[in-house]
Amino acid sequence: MNLFDLSGKSALVVGGAGDIGFAIAEGLAEAGATVIVLDIDPRVHELATSMKDKKLSAHALEANVQNRDEIKKSITAAENIFQGSINILVNSAGIQRRNSSEFFLEKDWDDVLEINLTATFLYSQQVAQKMLQNSYGKIINISSIMGNFGGITIPAYAASKGGVTQLTKALSNDWAKKGICVNAIAPGYINTRLNTKLISDPNRSAEVLLRTPLNRWGTPQDLKGAAIFLASKASDFITGTVINVDGGYSAR
Repeated sequence: MNLFDLSGKSALVVGGAGDIGFAIAEGLAEAGATVIVLDIDPRVHELATSMKDKKLSAHALEANVQNRDEIKKSITAAENIFQGSINILVNSAGIQRRNSSEFFLEKDWDDVLEINLTATFLYSQQVAQKMLQNSYGKIINISSIMGNFGGITIPAYAASKGGVTQLTKALSNDWAKKGICVNAIAPGYINTRLNTKLISDPNRSAEVLLRTPLNRWGTPQDLKGAAIFLASKASDFITGTVINVDGGYSAR
């Protein structure tokens, strides 16, 4: 079990107030890491408190990942809280906008790409600068199976997650020899607030279940194991990989 022990590690979870981000933050803390839950949503303070109530080591930071100055300041703030370097970075910040492609708004496109893809790059780049000095780091990006599928009415989201998948491979190629493992988790259809409209559509929800061999929607807790694995010693020879957590959807 020592392979999965994260005691003594510091983890920054960007987008930690989201359903998936918080589940991952909680999972890393349960494995022994000290975790910072970062998000624009002030709920981060409540969520960090809920983790502390479970005797987990957690802190909260508010930051707008669309503001590049705030990204830099939040990284410095995280290092101050940890009183040292960030060992584990999880890029989980993400939004969804839906519309048929011919009507998709430019602002929605810009917002989705900035939060889902550009912020992932900037956090990775800036945190890696310290990781490289220590010749150690684990970066986990949250992509999506929509990085491989086109989806329906989600052109910006599909493009952004395809970008996250390829960015993961590019960063891995640049940093693997320097001690940083960069991998991604690609969730399938997960029961989160981002998917409320999809879940409430009986036809689309039935289509999802029909193609999912495990015959259920995933839960945010289903992401915990993959995240702990990629953050731990157990994955030290794994980099540039995308792990689908999708109930078998991609295999159909």
